[in-house]
Amino acid sequence: MVSWKGVYFVFALFMGSFFGSIFMLGPLLPLMFVSPGWYRWITDRVVATWLTLPVALLEMVCGAKVVITGDGFIPGERSVIIMNHRTRLDWMFLWNCLLRYSYLRLEKICLKSSLKALPGFGWAMQVAAFIFIHRKWEEDKHHFKAMLDYFCDIKEPLQLLIFPEGTDLTENTKARSNEFAEKNGLQRYDYVLHPRTTGFTFVVERLIEGHNLDAIHDITVAYPQNVPQTEGHILNGNFPKEIHFHVQRYPLEALPTSREELQLWCQQRWQEKEERLRAFYQGHKYFDVTRRSKIPPCKSELRVLVVKCLSLFYWTSFTLAMCLLLYMYSLARWYFLVVVLIFVLQERLLGGLELIEMACHQFYSRKLQQNLYAHKGK
Repeated sequence: MVSWKGVYFVFALFMGSFFGSIFMLGPLLPLMFVSPGWYRWITDRVVATWLTLPVALLEMVCGAKVVITGDGFIPGERSVIIMNHRTRLDWMFLWNCLLRYSYLRLEKICLKSSLKALPGFGWAMQVAAFIFIHRKWEEDKHHFKAMLDYFCDIKEPLQLLIFPEGTDLTENTKARSNEFAEKNGLQRYDYVLHPRTTGFTFVVERLIEGHNLDAIHDITVAYPQNVPQTEGHILNGNFPKEIHFHVQRYPLEALPTSREELQLWCQQRWQEKEERLRAFYQGHKYFDVTRRSKIPPCKSELRVLVVKCLSLFYWTSFTLAMCLLLYMYSLARWYFLVVVLIFVLQERLLGGLELIEMACHQFYSRKLQQNLYAHKGK
């Protein structure tokens, strides 16, 4: 049965992303054509304000408790985050961890391309320059390369979240993973899926070449009580009562140098995850007896509470104000329709705002190079 908390959670997130895309991100779109660098700097911070909203709703309205153990994060460092994909919502729950240990403006997510067209959510993800994939490596490789090279070229610090398993853990996906294990003489897993290492190694190598990687954060997520597998569970009010994150940080100098060794390294991390999760679920359902991170969070719980309160207040007020603005002013309604049309048409005709942003950057880069060559010629 649908619950009021579930409906409120989804409604608040949608309305915030929908109106935020139109009235906060929409006015910034022309800046992309003038200065892609400033556009990226500003929009990352605007999007980050919305990322605090799911954190606030999940913890303050829905009562979820977050437990973080392990190495923690060094705030602001550039990293690849690899995590087991227990539910379809893991990527959103991770923001509860990053709000305390890092900066939400740094996070980029690798996620399926079908999400790009979603009104509100998909538009904001395009502006945030998330990496959309089709889950077919031959199609995704070129896009991965272009996006990663772009981030390296503009010296954009990022924490890129990828799920090497490729999909969330269900009975069907576990059966396919076990079939793969049997064919290849590998161990059968109960709590994780066998990772796909091709994309992982490509991302790490590309960021190393672009001097844009400091570490890999290997995160294991677990839900000791209830597991909200899909968006439907959220609508029904099946919010996680607890979310446990165990973080292991591997600095760049500790990583293997060859592709084959890096693939094996990733597979070993998943073997460890299987053992760690088995001990978690069959034991006392926590990762660390101390129940705390070895590295303290960069924000105190008081500061996190203030951020969550401000987020709830701001986004509730903002949504109501935008509804009132549309009701009272015809000019606002015309602007609303024009921006919605721009978001829809650019995605269908040009493929997405992140592609347009890269094209603008390439244009200015070529123009700068031409000016340099002309100057040297003189």
